[in-house]
Amino acid sequence: MTFTARDFPVRVGVQLQPQHAPQYPMIRDAVRRAEDMGVDIAFNWDHFYPLYGDPDGEHFECWTMLGAWAEQTSRVEIGALVTCNSYRNPELLADMARTVDHISDGRLILGIGSGWFQKDYDEYGYEFGTAGGRLNDLGESLPRIADRLGKLNPQPTRDIPVLIGGGGEKKTLRYVAEHANIWHFFVDVPTYERKADILADHCATVGRDPIQIEHSAALQARTVDDALREADELVKAGISLLTVGSSGPDYDLSVLEAVCKWRDSQNS
Repeated sequence: MTFTARDFPVRVGVQLQPQHAPQYPMIRDAVRRAEDMGVDIAFNWDHFYPLYGDPDGEHFECWTMLGAWAEQTSRVEIGALVTCNSYRNPELLADMARTVDHISDGRLILGIGSGWFQKDYDEYGYEFGTAGGRLNDLGESLPRIADRLGKLNPQPTRDIPVLIGGGGEKKTLRYVAEHANIWHFFVDVPTYERKADILADHCATVGRDPIQIEHSAALQARTVDDALREADELVKAGISLLTVGSSGPDYDLSVLEAVCKWRDSQNS
């Protein structure tokens, strides 16, 4: 099945990586600046240690931070890019998501993936297992999360959008077809186009229209000019949600600001 581009507006996210910030106010300030710039979504990530730089550097936890962001912000959507399925019982995660959804007045995106960073597992006592086993666990957890969301009292304020991260062609993309509102992947254009076709085939198998799924990617470029060039290429390929990463302690948002202005020109 040939995939065709979807009719989504171009959106911009920022991933404020909760690493190398000695004091939490550095992150709080970055969230404020990002919202003031007009970003659509503020993400963090679900790890316990930095992914680059000093491996034992400063780091903060994901979901308690999302509760703080829910109170601090008023407009942007918020979420993890992405929650590690292994770290929390799926029913508990559903309740956490429902609670942050209410605190934020309906602005949470539930980003989730199977997990991959072995140091997190080893240091916090989770069984790392195999990549296939972690993916199987994710496949079992997604319907449990949906079921628990339907049982909670009070109910979430909206159908919480689910973002699934990853590009595995047999399992992950099938889970996207079955459960996700947003698919996120680190990708070059040729790889994206091939995997988007595979996702569309999975959608056909489960009886879902692929244009219901927003496609998302992280911008890899480090300079403004390169980021804008990359953004143009990704949007032309069919991706509509683009996320810029920024790390502590400085949380430089210069690329983000330029991409937000570029987004406005795309949607005008």
